[in-house]
Amino acid sequence: MAGFRQRAPARADITMVAHPSVTLFVDLSDEDSLVYDAPGRRECGSTAVGLAPGDLRLGGRAAGRIECLQIRLSPVLAVALLGESTNLSGTVVSLEDVWGRDAGRAEERLRAAASWDERFTIAVDVLGRRMSARPSLDPEVAAAWGMMLTSRGRVRVDSLADEVGWSRKRLWSRFRSQIGLTPKHAARLVRFDHAAHLLAAGNAAAQVAATSGYVDQAHLHREVKAFTGVTPTGVAAAPWLAIDDVAWPTSFADLTPSTSPIHQVPAK
Repeated sequence: MAGFRQRAPARADITMVAHPSVTLFVDLSDEDSLVYDAPGRRECGSTAVGLAPGDLRLGGRAAGRIECLQIRLSPVLAVALLGESTNLSGTVVSLEDVWGRDAGRAEERLRAAASWDERFTIAVDVLGRRMSARPSLDPEVAAAWGMMLTSRGRVRVDSLADEVGWSRKRLWSRFRSQIGLTPKHAARLVRFDHAAHLLAAGNAAAQVAATSGYVDQAHLHREVKAFTGVTPTGVAAAPWLAIDDVAWPTSFADLTPSTSPIHQVPAK
């Protein structure tokens, strides 16, 4: 999780880049000032963003402070916290739609907190209370997801099925029902995420395409367009992506999972 703060009155208009996680945004601003636009859907305030939401923008205007707590949940953890996430993938919904009345109670506790450290502690407590006694995700599905991350999305579905001891058809069906994406689509998302951060780090598109396993630069362009609605150049300059290495400093230094999951972006 990471905390974001903008003290000065401001208008937000930010391209948000797809990430291989289910992401919760808790709006702690002076009022519900953040607006999330996705194809066919607009939400204000606190939201939950599923895997591969497509062209997504954050906008809105605040007369006072803008504050937001962002929580990234791996699909494995998201199932334990939110249930099977098929209906959430590809879209953005209000946090209340996912958590019910608990969303409002959590917001109140977080708003009343005196510091970001206290907010992080509260968030961990809230998430812990929502954890199912027995997560419904099949261990084979969790293992397949882990192999996708390890390979940075460069893995074939047949190979995943062989590794977990399932048929290709069974893996496809169970993965789709529990994660919300097909294995192939999920692997594409993981590979795209790796490429997007290479672009944001200033690498040339042709080099990124070769490093990330795309056929050529045109293939990279099509995938970036499919996941974000913008070009590789647009992704490289996306403000939200540009601060990832600040909000999650060890996560993207070598594109491996962070060993310290809680960070704060300093107030501007």
